[in-house]
Amino acid sequence: MDVLFVNPNSSKKVYQDLAKDYAAIETPTWALLLAQSCRSRGYSVDILDADAERLSKEESCERIKNLSPKLVCFVVYGQNPNSGTTNMAGAVDLSEAIKKEKIETTVGIVGSHVQSLPYQVLNDEKSFDIIFLNEGVYALWNLLEVDDLADKSKLEKVKGIGFLKEGKPHLTPPQKVVPQEKMDEHLPGYAWDLLPYDKNPLDLYRSPYWHAEYDEDKRTPFAAIYTSLGCVFTCSFCMINMINRSDNEEIGISSNYSGMRFWSPDFIINEFDKLYQMGVKTLRISDEMFLLNRKYYLPLCKLLKERGYGKDLRMWAYSRIDTVRRPEDLKAVREAGIKWLCLGIEAADQSVRLEVTKGKFKDINIRDVVKKVHDADIEIIANYIFGLPKDSIETMQKTLDLSLELCTLAWNAYPSMALPGSLLYKIALDTNFKLPKDYSGYSFLAYDTIPLPTEFLTSEEIVKFRDDAFTAYHTHVPFLEKVEKKFGKKARQNIEKMTKLKLKRQILGD
Repeated sequence: MDVLFVNPNSSKKVYQDLAKDYAAIETPTWALLLAQSCRSRGYSVDILDADAERLSKEESCERIKNLSPKLVCFVVYGQNPNSGTTNMAGAVDLSEAIKKEKIETTVGIVGSHVQSLPYQVLNDEKSFDIIFLNEGVYALWNLLEVDDLADKSKLEKVKGIGFLKEGKPHLTPPQKVVPQEKMDEHLPGYAWDLLPYDKNPLDLYRSPYWHAEYDEDKRTPFAAIYTSLGCVFTCSFCMINMINRSDNEEIGISSNYSGMRFWSPDFIINEFDKLYQMGVKTLRISDEMFLLNRKYYLPLCKLLKERGYGKDLRMWAYSRIDTVRRPEDLKAVREAGIKWLCLGIEAADQSVRLEVTKGKFKDINIRDVVKKVHDADIEIIANYIFGLPKDSIETMQKTLDLSLELCTLAWNAYPSMALPGSLLYKIALDTNFKLPKDYSGYSFLAYDTIPLPTEFLTSEEIVKFRDDAFTAYHTHVPFLEKVEKKFGKKARQNIEKMTKLKLKRQILGD
């Protein structure tokens, strides 16, 4: 086998006890894309999803040993902005185990954390032989042509990788990302057939709780899919555009690489066809900003409607509140089967939002947008961030109060993290802020999480406020009554049960 793509198991460290029953288990989107891309070039590939199968290090090592791949490539992207770093925890544990077991293979890694801090990864994590500097498509193709991956002189000729040379980090010249005009050809879909399953395809994967209407039986089978890559915005808290990186600076900053690429609607609809035939009804469109370019998403919505999928599919997609505009567009989105929109409201205070979006956040009536979405018969998962640089107790309370007033059927709130690859990370370094010691500390649900302080608040105060806000929202009687009316009494009971599970926090003395 030429290459085995590995999705590591970091679930326990990242989600604590939520990992068992509540946290989503996402399909490893980038492992699927890279596997299909390499396979289209004639290379033999496979995927080991240690997360979906909940494999131990020992079990994973045994699988790898039996498959005997030329290259093991850890894929540590994620569907959420912090996942690229938090998934490093499982990747490092397993890569070190591979070396300890003396398994004869070359170990590589690709992902947003690596793209953000390539020199640091090579210095700190000696169990990785090779790192990839952006999305890795062309670097992988060229690397797999090398007959001896231990020969540094041959690695020198491969663009877009890094390795230790005479004990020091060495990066080859940057490799380009797949251009817009080559998306359909060079990233030709998803290797769905390589994913593990129990009885039926994709039955080891489960949606977020709310996406399944708080019904455990609707969570599987589940899949996540991109229809576009990247984002045009430059928010300081986000690192999602590291995938587009085109330089070898020591510290990458995502906002320097903003931009979007799209697959054609006809190409993407074929992937929906495959998933529908596999029995998938619950789907996540993982695009950072699906409702942005209407010239792109409206034709895709039309194709979904024409297939008749809109009646059966339970999909969700992302949008900022300032990109939700025309009611007729929302009607088309709903008819396509998108029944939930994840709205990045972020904060109630406009000045707080502007601070982290570099002024690129239109002053818009949030209540009107929410009403417009609900009028289109689309439910909302509202995203908020506590602890943005200008936040105080008063502004965070304002955000919580707004969320209670809006009373959307799903709610999520993050403390503001200095994620590697984000501008906030660079600011944290420049101000000597104490960053998490371990990769898991960048997960807002982890035991050892350490969010950024603000001008007015400590990290401890922010974590406590976020956790208290979670409980306040999910015990809010109008919210529970609304859920019960929409999804039934059992859904309400499931939320009440979930809310009783309390996260432990090192920063709060647990």
